[in-house]
Amino acid sequence: MSSTSLVLWLLGVALVAIGYARARVPWARYQTLREQQDNVARYESWRGGLRTQDDGPTGASVAMAGYRRQAQVSGLVAIVGFVLIFLGFVSG
Repeated sequence: MSSTSLVLWLLGVALVAIGYARARVPWARYQTLREQQDNVARYESWRGGLRTQDDGPTGASVAMAGYRRQAQVSGLVAIVGFVLIFLGFVSG
């Protein structure tokens, strides 16, 4: 086991942990907003149409996009961590 492998493993584990910790909260908020938006859509279809005529983005859809983006970036950090762990095994 070389020092390079050990460094890659430690960095990889740290990045996986950071990515997971950063992605967990935005993903949960995104799922909650998505469920609420689905409920609104079901209610509107039951009522027979939209409540308002505004077709622009809602505050919830803007927040959902932001939460989804945060979760994607954090997931990318975790993926880089997995790649570093793999490279640690390959270089060892």
